[in-house]
Amino acid sequence: MRVLAIAAHPDDIEWLCGGTLALCAERGDEVFIAIATNGNVGTGDPTISSAQIAETRHKEAIASASIIGAKVIWMNFDDEWLFNNIETRTRFIDAIREARPDIMFVLSENDYHPDLRLAGTIAIDCRIPASVPLVKTKFPETPIPTVFLMDTVGGNNFEPEFYVDVTSVMDLKDKMLSSHVSQIAWTAHVFDTAFTENMYAHARFRGYQAGCKYAEGFKLLPTWPRTGDMRLLPSGRKQD
Repeated sequence: MRVLAIAAHPDDIEWLCGGTLALCAERGDEVFIAIATNGNVGTGDPTISSAQIAETRHKEAIASASIIGAKVIWMNFDDEWLFNNIETRTRFIDAIREARPDIMFVLSENDYHPDLRLAGTIAIDCRIPASVPLVKTKFPETPIPTVFLMDTVGGNNFEPEFYVDVTSVMDLKDKMLSSHVSQIAWTAHVFDTAFTENMYAHARFRGYQAGCKYAEGFKLLPTWPRTGDMRLLPSGRKQD
């Protein structure tokens, strides 16, 4: 299968579904990570320009994705300036068409950050236009994918319907998130916490709910048409 996860920022995906993507890659899926913004304000160092941090974050995103053999689709909108307009929708449609996913993971519209909420809304809205031949963009139309909503940062306002046991791939999830080296100091500056600490706490909490050590939570997008269900998700358990 082909799998697409759509993020607002570099490092969103690693936190919220990096383990699930690692499991998808292990079972032979072709994995794509589309990132809407370039993260160009994600630094606490005033001596670094926005262009420099954007370049750094692009390299970090590619390094992270390479750990599981995923391809990055870089939309390159400015961080904190994501808008729901024709330009943005066109780029999201092309990301979906380029990946041609059977499964698409999108951000929740209930998340804490406006870029995350908008990226979720736009991705959901573009799943249908991406399938319409007369909606002309760079890439040709693609079938409508099955869409799963990712957990929110911190799990706020999100009650998972399904859990993926990611215990066996937590080392990969950690390596992916830790590839975003520029964000270690930024996280300490803004949140006064270690970069991966909150990710582990979140995965442990979902694992407690799911009856395993570490888990990621999802919902199936409640819309029409329904093209698949939870059976498309990886089990998170090694096959004998």
